[in-house]
Amino acid sequence: MAHSDFLMQLEGYGLSTIEIHYFMSDHPRLLQLFAFQQYDLAPRFPALKSFLDYWSREIEGPLHSARVAHQHLIGPSEWRAVDGVISIH
Repeated sequence: MAHSDFLMQLEGYGLSTIEIHYFMSDHPRLLQLFAFQQYDLAPRFPALKSFLDYWSREIEGPLHSARVAHQHLIGPSEWRAVDGVISIH
């Protein structure tokens, strides 16, 4: 049986790397960085939006900014036709 991450990639999910800058609640002039990776659907990023909504509701550190890099791991550019056969003796 295929791994769930692989099945998500077949459904169009790609790997997103997210950097979130936020102000520390006890030192409001200091910025802190939180970075993580997750599978998400570009360009709408529903998982990221859900996480940012949770952050705004539940975590005291106010958000400053978020930066996202996204890459589809499986795509048509990875498939190539083979024109020959190589024999190894």
